[in-house]
Amino acid sequence: MMKQQIARFSPHQNAKVVAVLMAVTSLIFLIPVFLLMSLIGVGGGSRPPMLVIFIMPLIYLVFGYISAVIGCALYNVIVPFTGGLEYESTAPAP
Repeated sequence: MMKQQIARFSPHQNAKVVAVLMAVTSLIFLIPVFLLMSLIGVGGGSRPPMLVIFIMPLIYLVFGYISAVIGCALYNVIVPFTGGLEYESTAPAP
């Protein structure tokens, strides 16, 4: 077993991955909620606008990207003082 520490996160690369994951994951929750709201009606029997299904994942994408960039940048600033995230790994068998 070998302990390793993450010395730096690439803000842009990690933010792209987090943003896409958040957008896709939001659909897992938004689609069933939208369908349920469409069936039962919301406030006076009106249906929720279909545009919500398209706008919300974009909002999650943008805010996911921004928050991941900020998180990675803060990690990169504090890692010299804290030692960074630590994990254990084993060498692959030959």
